[in-house]
Amino acid sequence: MTSLRFPDGFLWGAATAAHQIEGNNVNSNWWEMEHRPGSPVVEPSGDAADSYHRFAEDIRLLAELGMNTYRFSIEWARIEPERGFVSRAELAHYRRMIDTCLEHGVEPVVTLMHFTVPRWFERDGFWRADDAPELFARYTETVLPILDGVRYVCTINEPNIAAMLAGGEKAENLVAHGLAFPDLHVADQLLASHRASREVLAGRGGILSGWTIATQAFHATDEEGSAEKLHEYGYPRDFWYLENSAGDDFLGVQAYTRTFIGPNGPLPVAEGVETTLTGWEFFPPAAELGLRSAWELSGQVPLMVTENGIATADDSRRRAYIQGSLEGVHRAMADGIDVRGFQYWSLLDNYEWASGYRPTFGLIGWDPETFARTVKPSARWYGQIARSGELPVAD
Repeated sequence: MTSLRFPDGFLWGAATAAHQIEGNNVNSNWWEMEHRPGSPVVEPSGDAADSYHRFAEDIRLLAELGMNTYRFSIEWARIEPERGFVSRAELAHYRRMIDTCLEHGVEPVVTLMHFTVPRWFERDGFWRADDAPELFARYTETVLPILDGVRYVCTINEPNIAAMLAGGEKAENLVAHGLAFPDLHVADQLLASHRASREVLAGRGGILSGWTIATQAFHATDEEGSAEKLHEYGYPRDFWYLENSAGDDFLGVQAYTRTFIGPNGPLPVAEGVETTLTGWEFFPPAAELGLRSAWELSGQVPLMVTENGIATADDSRRRAYIQGSLEGVHRAMADGIDVRGFQYWSLLDNYEWASGYRPTFGLIGWDPETFARTVKPSARWYGQIARSGELPVAD
């Protein structure tokens, strides 16, 4: 047995998103959609993991396990529940989250928008509205005063998925196979919003800003025309966003699985292949491939794995997945790619959008009645790696 050494200062952590763990995000567009008659979701988010009230315990557990960073999102729908109305109490709430991280020696990585937006924002035109970039910049200005001590800020989570959803993708199909064609106007608006937000953030020294992209690890089959189809299919869904990250302070890479592309487009997961609770292929090299693609297409912007994980009821497979992912991350770094950190998705079992609570990604589980947290063996194993900075590997 040997060990792979990661550099000092490497950010080891886990990620979450507000709507998926906080509970009762009643002013968001997703809450409204969950409770709409005929909603496609399996179940509404409800109380979720009640992390809105239990964040201090969650951050303490993360720190005690050995991790030194926590990526979480702040909820626009709480901070600005009605257009132009700002809740100072909610700003103070998220400031307490940042302070709790800092008190435990945990670096907060803050995401400004993780899919959900205020109901009024969707009502007034959503990302298609002419003033959407201006409104997002104004929201960024609103939260700027609470970001003291925050070094990394993610403006928009997975804009490529957001544009696909706006282009007609159903919420229940947030998977790598068969993604809808994105709404290109929304894509342009998300890019403009990202840049407007970055301009605001640049006004405060010490903040590094970027967005996070869901990389798909596209593979062409051996059939004639597959390589051309891969580019045609992948460019508006993945590559365009990586190219437009050039010049950012950093870029978040989010990777879970791979997709094969034939001459007619994406193929379903082959029969007999191990799959996760989301139906995705078990494919730990996804993180490494996402990093390599992001590094090349962005023009070598510094990278961070802001999401990588597996939905499984078998915790030993979670450990195996993380092992394979980290080995790939180390290979990418050994080839000179600047990777600042790795954040497992997710710290907690969480609400997986239209799939509800069945897909369990978390390092930590919780009781739906009492919300009591249960640390999984994979979390303790991963925490030891984070604490030591060394990944044991078989010779």
